[in-house]
Amino acid sequence: MPLSRRQTVAEALVVAGLSLGQSGVYAVVRLIDMLTQAPLSEQEARLNTSASERPWFDLTYQLLGIGFALVPVALVLVLLARDGMLLRGLRASPGAVRLPEPSAAHASSGVLARLGVMRAPGRDLGRGALLFLLIGAGTLGVYAAGRALGVTAQIQTDNLGAHWWTVPVLLLAAVKNSLLEEVLLMGYFRIRLHMLGLSPWTVIVALAVLRGSYHLYQGVGPFLGNVAMGLIFGWCALRWERRRGDAVMPFVWAHFLIDAVGFLAPGVLHMVDPV
Repeated sequence: MPLSRRQTVAEALVVAGLSLGQSGVYAVVRLIDMLTQAPLSEQEARLNTSASERPWFDLTYQLLGIGFALVPVALVLVLLARDGMLLRGLRASPGAVRLPEPSAAHASSGVLARLGVMRAPGRDLGRGALLFLLIGAGTLGVYAAGRALGVTAQIQTDNLGAHWWTVPVLLLAAVKNSLLEEVLLMGYFRIRLHMLGLSPWTVIVALAVLRGSYHLYQGVGPFLGNVAMGLIFGWCALRWERRRGDAVMPFVWAHFLIDAVGFLAPGVLHMVDPV
């Protein structure tokens, strides 16, 4: 039985509620909480915080947090893989959502091929690095402007202390963020919203706003910066996919590099902070 429009919407809402949508709601509430306490310029947004004073338990909590945060990624891969099975039984069922016809390569290689994983790893890494340079520089500018205008909290990314496992855990956190956000936003949600008949730019704008929403706890500046990041990613995806189909890996690489540098070199943010 193919997915109906109502089932597609329900599925997407459940996935959002288990992942980025939930984070967006919490970020909005946290922003309101912060605004009612003191000016944003006087507050901190702390990332990668310690979960225990005992190093081994802290490490355990960090790894568990990273692992469980990736469960929604596994979920959407299963759901997208199911599309292929539904497609084989879908011809002209009344009320069914039209599933995009996969290429021969997609049909034979499964969901990872459909998302462009390992299709051209060198090219994807190169494109990701270019996006990192563009968006990384823009992020610093937006952060500095937001701090100067008093609409951005001070972002602290170095809160784990000095342990032998600190750097590996921070890199794993960057991997987690990049996979969770880009596989869901640039993969699953884009596919589902296109299935519902929304235009490409409607999808891009909607997902850019969602991307910005779960950064609101950092202030207005990071919200706007992440919306801009989503618009740039969406525009690039439109151009690149006209030739080769869906591809999430350039965005995964770009996001990983942005977070890895931000986590491992927090002095960069402090350097541009005018407050």
